[in-house]
Amino acid sequence: MLKSIAFLLPIGLLCSPLHSEGNPLGEALVSAPPDRISFLVTFGEDKCPEAVGDEIIVCAAQPESERYRVPESLRKTDDTSVSGGSWTSAVESLDGYARAVLPNSCSVNGSNGFTGCTQQALQAWFAERRGKSEGR
Repeated sequence: MLKSIAFLLPIGLLCSPLHSEGNPLGEALVSAPPDRISFLVTFGEDKCPEAVGDEIIVCAAQPESERYRVPESLRKTDDTSVSGGSWTSAVESLDGYARAVLPNSCSVNGSNGFTGCTQQALQAWFAERRGKSEGR
């Protein structure tokens, strides 16, 4: 089977479109890429600029009302508000989750987790004291 593929390969190359009779050297007919390719967006009555030399210009026309706006693909339409509270409470709760594995966390997780037990006890004491003073 290998011999038949090796035999057909030169015949396939001779019949390929790159090998033509107009090309006496048998070199591949490959064109050079253009000097410059420009992708532009025009607004309103603006005209697309003319191509100079070997330049390719691709224009997209948009209405005048879109000239100074953020492109529609970048505009956010979904409302990602925090439900059930303010941003402050959301940040505090996320901080609480992250703090559980950091030093000064009063937990068995993470390095030096025990070092925050005194701080946590003081915070609880101050919160209890605030609650008693508001209830008077």
